[in-house]
Amino acid sequence: MRKLIAALAVRNKGSRLYGKPLQNLDSKEGVTVLDQIVDLVKTVPCIEGIVLGISEGVENETFVEYAENNGLDHIRGDEKDVLKRLVLCGEKAASTDVFRVTTESPFKHFELIEGAWELHVRNDHDATFLDQVIDGTGFELFKLVALQQSHRDGEARHRSEFCALYIREHPELFTIHRLAVEAEWQRRDLRLTVDYPEDLIVCREVYRHFKDRAPRISVPEITRFLDVHPELVALVAPYCEEGYNTMNL
Repeated sequence: MRKLIAALAVRNKGSRLYGKPLQNLDSKEGVTVLDQIVDLVKTVPCIEGIVLGISEGVENETFVEYAENNGLDHIRGDEKDVLKRLVLCGEKAASTDVFRVTTESPFKHFELIEGAWELHVRNDHDATFLDQVIDGTGFELFKLVALQQSHRDGEARHRSEFCALYIREHPELFTIHRLAVEAEWQRRDLRLTVDYPEDLIVCREVYRHFKDRAPRISVPEITRFLDVHPELVALVAPYCEEGYNTMNL
């Protein structure tokens, strides 16, 4: 029997914006980026649990408190070796597979997760990627054994935040499936991830507009909202090229 859990790697350090997962989307209600992600993942039936992969360091004790306050499992691991933290999350939950999203990106293509998991299991894929979508809105599914192999056989650059890099560089070793996406979702002029203060402004405006639907806020609807608010698109335009250059690593 296959078991899918969400492994959410978190840390507070950041050269551009400190504590990205704990930044508020809604300051009045105290809803953080991580709250939005956790609440969204909890609505997906095929995901059987959530484990926070917390970076070592006293500055990350807040995430231990977060996990305990929200009834989530957690592990502690090396700050740079995010791949290892994903492995530890999967092992902690005794899962066969891991669902991975970045924890500074509050809005996901949640409607596609169930179908992706069905295909992943039916076709016995080692990795399933939702690529070529707006930065921050994709997700990845991995067999735990594929992540373990990546960590064991990879180099230092693979034991990093680029958790899928070894798999992507060695397609001859793994069965990989890339989900097809509609052209309207392939928008490299947009980004929905919180890496800079301007990103946070945009994500807060999106959340404010759609908060009555939270946590299941549709990315296509967000896209249409941003298309009529070019001033928000302009805020993050300087960071789009940089983000897309490293998005699918």
